[in-house]
Amino acid sequence: MPDVESSTIGIWVVTGSRNESRTLNGISHFIEHMLFKGTEKRTALDISKEIESVGGALNAFTGREYTCFFAKVLNKDLPRAIDLLSDIFTNSKFDEGEMAKEKMVVLQEIKMVLDTPDDLIHDLFAERFWQKDPIGWSVLGSAKTVKSIKRDDILRYFNRHYRSGSVFITAAGGLKTGRIVKLLNSAFGGIKISSRKMVPSKPRASSGVKLFKKDLEQTHICIGVPVPPQPHPERYRFYLMNTILGGGMSSKLFQEIREKRGLAYNVYTYLNLCRDTGAFVTYAGISKENFARVLDLIMKEFEKFPDGVSAEELENAKEQLKGGMLLGLETSENRMMKLARDEIYFGRVIPVKDIVKGIDGVTLKELSSTASRILSPEKIALVAIGNVKNSGLPKSLRFLN
Repeated sequence: MPDVESSTIGIWVVTGSRNESRTLNGISHFIEHMLFKGTEKRTALDISKEIESVGGALNAFTGREYTCFFAKVLNKDLPRAIDLLSDIFTNSKFDEGEMAKEKMVVLQEIKMVLDTPDDLIHDLFAERFWQKDPIGWSVLGSAKTVKSIKRDDILRYFNRHYRSGSVFITAAGGLKTGRIVKLLNSAFGGIKISSRKMVPSKPRASSGVKLFKKDLEQTHICIGVPVPPQPHPERYRFYLMNTILGGGMSSKLFQEIREKRGLAYNVYTYLNLCRDTGAFVTYAGISKENFARVLDLIMKEFEKFPDGVSAEELENAKEQLKGGMLLGLETSENRMMKLARDEIYFGRVIPVKDIVKGIDGVTLKELSSTASRILSPEKIALVAIGNVKNSGLPKSLRFLN
């Protein structure tokens, strides 16, 4: 990106919560925190100051299938960012005193989610949807599992998963490739070599209902169905279905539930696509009195969708998808992340023009065929939290009990 003043570089590890054991659920996320807590030559404060002192940003995140550590800096400060990232990644001390303090921080993070039902509902849904498979477990873990993590557990897990076979680096911005490769070879050449691939279990989605009784002002619902995984050839159809049904203020569910009837402040859909499985999920936050009514409206939109999309709606959704993607890729941070997700899910960079071609190539007939197969009532899983009970389900969903 020759005209961009910044560069973003990220270290990616193809490991996340789905690679954990039940007793150590949350260890990937905890390691993410610990890599910022001191190395042999930098304290935790030194690490924070290193990038902030030049106006940059240093951050990390953990997901179900990968973990990322990244820095965004001015192009002139890229050597500093690479030196810092390589230091925390290869020389972290995992000090027991820092571990004890950071456990308290993570426990507060867990409590924050438990106190935020519109966040919590998505974790509850994933666990119910994928039943006992690790892909449905909370990325944060539980208070019990986080408290149980020992330094030896971290060292074993780190040495097993944070090796060359599952680590790669992406960078984007106003950088020069030859210079970056030279810096990276010097900084990361010491990572332990391993060609062993960690093969997670094959998850299976499960239909049914799970209601969590809690005294809340709102009832929060997630209703979802399985979809094929991220690399599937029909993925552009899923993207468009998501956009048309719940991908913005003009979407069918937003218009039907919020704009026409005022039954929800927040209603939307999203895709949770992984390497070997996926889910299409609808979320709404509603009053307990409207629980059955809103579920009925969602089911009616699912039923109508395969034959209810006009050529104009499909064309608008295509432009919305393409515009959102192209606008997002104007930043070095998003470009860096696209490169990484392409590597994880496809093993190669997917050119933007190929994505545009894939979106434009979807026909009404193809969208209808895919939607009628996916939006099938017998595949539905429903999770709700609030003042709810099974007897409150609408007739359209009582067969799930």
